[in-house]
Amino acid sequence: MSGIDHARKAAEGLEYLSGFGNEHSSEAVPGALPLGRNSPQRAPFGLYAEQLSGSAFTEPRAHNRRSWLYRIRPSAAHPPFVRTGSGALRTAPFTETPPDPNRLRWDPLPDPAPGTDWLSGLWTLGGNGDATQRTGMAVHLYHANASMERRVFGDADGELLIVPERGGLLLRTELGLLSVRPGEVALVPRGVRFRVELLDGAVRGYVCENYGQPFALPELGPIGANGLAGARDFRAPVAAYEDVEGDVEVVNKFCGNLWTAVYDHSPLDVVAWHGSHLPYVYDLRAFNVMGTISYDHPDPSIFTVLTSPSDTPGLAGVDFVVFAPRWLVGEDTFRPPYFHRNVMSEYMGLIEGAYDAKTAGEGGFVPGGGSLHNMMSAHGPDRETFDRASTADLGPQKVDDGLAFMFETRWPVTATAQAANAGHLQRGYDDVWQGLQRHFRS
Repeated sequence: MSGIDHARKAAEGLEYLSGFGNEHSSEAVPGALPLGRNSPQRAPFGLYAEQLSGSAFTEPRAHNRRSWLYRIRPSAAHPPFVRTGSGALRTAPFTETPPDPNRLRWDPLPDPAPGTDWLSGLWTLGGNGDATQRTGMAVHLYHANASMERRVFGDADGELLIVPERGGLLLRTELGLLSVRPGEVALVPRGVRFRVELLDGAVRGYVCENYGQPFALPELGPIGANGLAGARDFRAPVAAYEDVEGDVEVVNKFCGNLWTAVYDHSPLDVVAWHGSHLPYVYDLRAFNVMGTISYDHPDPSIFTVLTSPSDTPGLAGVDFVVFAPRWLVGEDTFRPPYFHRNVMSEYMGLIEGAYDAKTAGEGGFVPGGGSLHNMMSAHGPDRETFDRASTADLGPQKVDDGLAFMFETRWPVTATAQAANAGHLQRGYDDVWQGLQRHFRS
């Protein structure tokens, strides 16, 4: 059986636990989870009890995230880590280039060299903040054509929001297995170790690395108690462990560098667990879209799936926004996103189809590509979209031929040198707004 077939078989019929932010528990072996206490004198079956904390011990209960793991060997049983090369992976602070006020757009990453796994195929576009201060975020892309073999990765710098665009992934995490395909996203918390196996021969997608406060569901305010992303639609894994002896490379991302150690066993050996510091998978098509039923296009914040709050209420370190299938019914309304300049910075990607404010096709906004509009850069529909939308018949319209998303952040996104000089950077992006003619009549 090939590696892909093995991964597909493991992904078939996976069971999940339902609910974002819940206090879940799971055991792969009945009786492996202690009852009545977290760290008994002797854990069941000779397991080791270990707490994995995603927040400070003293953070408020509503924001405190931790999980108790019951594993075959404690995480402390490992040799020293040594620094290794980071490839095309970069980390904040981003100082290779000056922040750029220009509008930028990239075509998809070119195909990777044969034998490139998910970790080796990470390519950093840019970001902001400082990973050592736990502020800011980074935008990465990935392309891969091989599974991670006897290799495990953990990120001490931040949590990872993985957005597949081409091909499916099987994530074998310390807490269990997640299958994630295009149209779904996976969220791996800070410090949780995992291995990525391919469900297809070639994969490609996006990653938001969030250095700041963990992602949470946004407040609903006047919307009420329901809408946007439902907590119960987030699926957490059930316990599944590897009892594997022999060399396993464990790669740790720490303060921007990759460090590696060779264990004599797999660290994915958690037999049971309980807690709230968990990985999730979420189907973006389950998003309950809110919108106008009278006039005007709402602000894109109405499409927020997850938010990483900052010390200023309503001002996010990073928001994850999705433009999911929806109806447009606004009367006397320019229905695509309007022209605007924004205090937030926006990186937009396309998972499938077309986005209703941009021209698709070669040289346009295509799946796997992305655009960056930093704070106060003027942007909006291109000329072709404006001409079409400003004269369109305003009957009810279903927008269901594309799936786009946005990483929106309070700070400018500084591009890496490799992104600023990339061969797949669209040099003529500004041209899409040329030809917007004067129509003023006094």
